[in-house]
Amino acid sequence: MEAPLYPDFPPDPPTPRGAQPAFWVGPRHLAGDDGRLYDAVADTLAGLGWTSLTIVRGRREPNEPSEERQVLRSTVVHISPDALRWAQWTLPDEPFHLGDLPIAWQISARAEASSPLAGWSAYFTRDVPGEAVADFLIALDARDQPTATLVGPGPVLDAVAAHGWLRDVDQPQAAATDPTFTSYICLGKVPPLIQDGDPHVLATGADETGPAGWQAWADPEPGAPCLWAASFAASVPHDLVAAFVASLSSTEPVLRRVLPEATRERLLRAPAG
Repeated sequence: MEAPLYPDFPPDPPTPRGAQPAFWVGPRHLAGDDGRLYDAVADTLAGLGWTSLTIVRGRREPNEPSEERQVLRSTVVHISPDALRWAQWTLPDEPFHLGDLPIAWQISARAEASSPLAGWSAYFTRDVPGEAVADFLIALDARDQPTATLVGPGPVLDAVAAHGWLRDVDQPQAAATDPTFTSYICLGKVPPLIQDGDPHVLATGADETGPAGWQAWADPEPGAPCLWAASFAASVPHDLVAAFVASLSSTEPVLRRVLPEATRERLLRAPAG
């Protein structure tokens, strides 16, 4: 299905010969990451002045040529100028899974550079729209205190409601879904292994319910794997989550060359050329 989204939107440059055609696509929360989740986020961080470091771990035998070295892990970490925030591309490192999907980006922050531990972490799998992760990072970079809680949870659901998402009837202050019931945001139990600096979270037993954190995911085909998932530790400031979901639920189209198989037929498309 194709339909013009914004007829007056400026056309993109012609598609290079042999390249896949580009489309303006919506809705954004079902548009995937275009296979460029690393590049989209890394370009944003470079523009913010963050430093990137590549950490390579491997095994090398004596007198073994460099080109035959066995690389076991290769991690790219982007660090803010004040060293209070960082973003780690974890996909090459056999990361743990979220909603049966491997974590691609882990973003963390701490209150003081002298602290060895993150105050909170947020996690994003593949196919999370890169625009939403970038907007989360832009909001994080703009904060003087990256771990301080400045507002309550209200702005998170207000952000998606402003774009037509529906509040849950039973939990109007804690959950919402898009009008097609394929993508969700809720404030609830945090999945295992989500890192948080709150001592109350650390002290919570396996059978106890700790502080709630925001979770978001897209489930376009019931019974099939999620398209993407995002998890925010309980201590992630609500205004940062609001920046993420405001971008995620935006009605503005996004440029895509690669469309997710699970949502291809649900997307509105307009040629960009």
